[in-house]
Amino acid sequence: MNITPHTIVTIDDHPLFRKGVADLIAMEPSLRLIGEASSGEEGISLVLEMDPELVLLDLNMKGMDGIETLKAIKELDLNARVIMLTVSDHEENVIAALRAGADGYLLKDMEPEQILEYLRMAAQGRMAISDRLTELLARALRHDSQPREPDAAGLTERETEILELIASGMSNKLIARRLDISEGTVKVHVKHLLKKLNLRSRLEAAVWVTSGRSKPVS
Repeated sequence: MNITPHTIVTIDDHPLFRKGVADLIAMEPSLRLIGEASSGEEGISLVLEMDPELVLLDLNMKGMDGIETLKAIKELDLNARVIMLTVSDHEENVIAALRAGADGYLLKDMEPEQILEYLRMAAQGRMAISDRLTELLARALRHDSQPREPDAAGLTERETEILELIASGMSNKLIARRLDISEGTVKVHVKHLLKKLNLRSRLEAAVWVTSGRSKPVS
């Protein structure tokens, strides 16, 4: 049975690394690279034109950096999931990217097989962030925003249900499919539950719950 591969666009200002990513993706039948960009501005135009399922985005680029590019892509309101692929594991960079809406954060020094595994997970709507960075973000949440407990935050039954699915790593699209509601409805619920919990992104919510800081009420 033929499986339609998940489409990917890469945005990175290092030609040699883009070549390496292209070669890596070519090894995986379930993924297909459909475009490359060497700058943030070029990348935004390419994403708008190609409408990929995944965007691999470098953090430190000349001119428009990765965070600015990420915010601009998110403002396009497309279905693309943006995964940061960078050398920086500094806490402030990880947190800034995830709070700006990144759907994952991977490091360039990871083993190629690991990167491919996370990309497969991301393409399926799952959370794509290494255990080490998950722990880093969980520590930052404990010392920074101090999320509220779900029961104290007054989450509705539906919001609690969606929080549980976010914690399992599901994308809005997968949640909508699971609950038989529209993706737009899921987005509204996610927005409300994040506000109630004093969190800024759905990935923060997933990390916070799965890190053991708290567990959703049943």
